[in-house]
Amino acid sequence: MRRQTGRMTTRPDDLIARTEQRRLACSAQLPDATRTKLGQFFTPAAAADLIVGLAEIPDKGSIRSLDAGAGTGSLTAALVARAAREAPDLKLHLTTFEVDPNVNAELAATLADCADAHPVTIDQRPDDFLAWAAEQLRTGAAPQFDLAILNPPYRKIRADSPERAVLDPIGASTTNLYTAFVLLALRLLAPGGQLVAITPRSFANGTYFQKFREELLSKAALRNLHVFDKRNIVFGDSDVLQENVVFRAVVGDPPSSVKISTSEGYTDHPISHEVPYGQVVSPSDPKSFIRITTDVAGLELAERVADLPASLADLELRVSTGRVVDFRTQNNLRAEYGVGTVPLLYPGHLRAGRISWPMATGRKPNALADNTDTAPLLLPSGAYVLVKRFSAKEEPRRVSAALLLPDDLPGTTVAIENHLNVFHANSAGIDPQVAAGLAAFLNSEPVDQFVRLFSGHTQINAGDLRSLRYPSLEQLREIGSRVGYSIKVGDVDAVVQDVVPGLYP
Repeated sequence: MRRQTGRMTTRPDDLIARTEQRRLACSAQLPDATRTKLGQFFTPAAAADLIVGLAEIPDKGSIRSLDAGAGTGSLTAALVARAAREAPDLKLHLTTFEVDPNVNAELAATLADCADAHPVTIDQRPDDFLAWAAEQLRTGAAPQFDLAILNPPYRKIRADSPERAVLDPIGASTTNLYTAFVLLALRLLAPGGQLVAITPRSFANGTYFQKFREELLSKAALRNLHVFDKRNIVFGDSDVLQENVVFRAVVGDPPSSVKISTSEGYTDHPISHEVPYGQVVSPSDPKSFIRITTDVAGLELAERVADLPASLADLELRVSTGRVVDFRTQNNLRAEYGVGTVPLLYPGHLRAGRISWPMATGRKPNALADNTDTAPLLLPSGAYVLVKRFSAKEEPRRVSAALLLPDDLPGTTVAIENHLNVFHANSAGIDPQVAAGLAAFLNSEPVDQFVRLFSGHTQINAGDLRSLRYPSLEQLREIGSRVGYSIKVGDVDAVVQDVVPGLYP
């Protein structure tokens, strides 16, 4: 560890300005191959100020801070500048990790400016944070930090990767670098320690990050959540289109409420409100979803949806992703339906709440060969409800559901492609009237608003649909009988509201 001493000669504003100049210069010179390999996106100064602003810092005493994946040091510089302005008697022990040798010289310059702006000690490490942290945890080292400030790298972790070899022995079951950084930083925090990070919002729900959420929420409690209205602003100068969230978690018991704030970017004044902790992290949710309500209206909607009477299990229904992964069975794809094939449905076959098959134009096939290899991929002909797994955030509807009836397609079996979710009754068709009611419910305005609140990403997973509450079987049948088999978005709300009035304000 190298201790920085001397007379304080750098003003906080100058510290931030110089660090931002280094960030812009390094980002401009960073090769695309290196950015992809390291998952490296440097933190703009204004974003760093917002992230660090969520942390609670004392007026005096000392804080041991960790900046893992520090880049040019924007987050550490923001912390030091804040301490210089608000807590001149607070001592900071700064530990930074940056594995890219082309960036470390600029990080060293930032840390030198930090030492000229506020009393600090500095430990600049050019090591791989994951490998270092895993070794600390493997050998049972004591918690070393009071505050972790992170803009972690973003990249999937392959099963055969060096990162997986480091993480598996310490039981860190996660699938992306950003969640791995968060987990290991969390494990290195002392009791009462804070973790403040900017990450993709994708970890908040779905089954993909369930183990990550379970460990995060078992070790620490969320105190702050900040979301952005637009995806193209936070890392706009790096051409990143991503839904991000900033969160603060504290090692210890849950508080009574969570502060949720929202802004368009990181420079406009945020709007915030307090939400009961149980509304954000429901103790009865086996998937540990993190539900982010950005306003009071959203909170009230969440309460109305939670009051719906049935789960999918209560309805004796299931939802799964389509079984056909086309690139894995390319030799069985057929452009047109004919002898020895079965109808194949893609998202493009969903039109105005029903199925439009075959597609006369387009590049997607309309059929799948019917043979012993494809037999496990098929469903018997029947009534099903299909929901697109992906949508553009800018689309008017996030949830796009369609009713499939037996007479819509020829033959006795059907193939559903993997970009669709399918509601079924134990791999068989549903009562057609119930299916019609279910499709109408899923296409209703409250469901669309609810999914936008809690599934901030543009993917609708089967896990998201399993966690949703539903009207009763009798209510779904009543909706289906009144709507009929023409499930048009915009035409269903009057019926759904009449049958399930508590769902609407």
